[in-house]
Amino acid sequence: MKTIATLTVNPCIDLNTSVDAIVREKKLRCDAPTFEPGGGGLNVSRAIARLGGTSTAIIVQGGPTGSLLLELLAREGIHTIAVPTRGYTRESINVYERSTTEQLRLILPGPPMNGDEWKDALHAIERVQPKPDYLVASGSVPPGVPDDFFGQLSELTHRLGIELVVDTSGPALAKAVGPGTLLLKPNHNEVHALAGSAPGDTPETAARRIVESGGARAVIVSLGAEGAILATKEGVRRHPAPNVKPVSKVGAGDSMVAGVVLSLARGLSMGDAARFGVACGAAAVITPGTELCSREDAEALYAAMPS
Repeated sequence: MKTIATLTVNPCIDLNTSVDAIVREKKLRCDAPTFEPGGGGLNVSRAIARLGGTSTAIIVQGGPTGSLLLELLAREGIHTIAVPTRGYTRESINVYERSTTEQLRLILPGPPMNGDEWKDALHAIERVQPKPDYLVASGSVPPGVPDDFFGQLSELTHRLGIELVVDTSGPALAKAVGPGTLLLKPNHNEVHALAGSAPGDTPETAARRIVESGGARAVIVSLGAEGAILATKEGVRRHPAPNVKPVSKVGAGDSMVAGVVLSLARGLSMGDAARFGVACGAAAVITPGTELCSREDAEALYAAMPS
C-alpha cells in the first residue's frame, strides 16, 4: 500500500464536557472533561487509523498544551513529527447540552507563527521517511501564515513527487491550486467562490471548471446529507449519501477525507475512493460528540451504496 502523511499547522486540544442546560449569566457545573487531539489533518490521521490504515502526522505544536497534544497522539499510536512553535497550541471547547442534545462549540484562535516557523512546517515534509505518496493538508491556518501557504505546499509536493490533498477554507483555499494538487475538497459554497461561478451555476459546473482550469486534477464537493460531487477530467458524478439518522456532524468532513485518501493509497479508483469517503462521512455522523467514523460502520455503509 502507498504511504500517507498529514499536515496540521493549526492543531488543537479538544476539551469535551456536558451540562444539563446552557443558561446565560449562570455558573454551569460541567461533567468531568475528556481531551482529544483536534485539527483537520490530525483528525484525518486518527480516522485513517480507525479505518485500519497508517499515516504520519506532521503538526505544529508549542507550550504545555502542545506537550499534552503529543501525549494524546502517542496514546492513540499516531506516528508524529512535531514542528515547534513559540506559542501555545490552541484549545477548543465542546459542550454537550443534555436537555436539547445540541452541542456548543467554542473555537479559539491558534498562536501566531512567524516566517521561520511556518517555513519549518514546509521543510518537515522533506524529512518524512519513507517519502509519502500522499499528503493531506487540512484545517485552518493560524495568524502569520500567508494565504498562499497551501499554494507553496503544492509547488513543494510537485517537486518531491507527492500527491497533495487539500481541505481548507477562505483565502487559503483560493490559493491552494498548483501543480502538485491532486484533490481539493470544498463545500457547496466554497466551490462556487473558488470557481468564480456565475449566477445559476450548479456545483457540478463549478467543480468541472476548477478541474478544466488546472486548479486540481480532482474536486470533491461535500454536500452533507446529500453526499458529494466528484469532478475529474473524465467527467462529473454525484454520489448520494447513505440514509442514516445523524447524531453529530462533527468529524464528518475529516472522516470523508480519510476514507478518500486511504482508498487511493490502497489502489482504488478516484470514483470508488469518493464513494468510500461518502460512506466514512455518513459513518461519522452516527457517532456522538466529536467521535470519528468506525471501520465497521464505514464498510457496511459502503457495501450498501450503489456502485
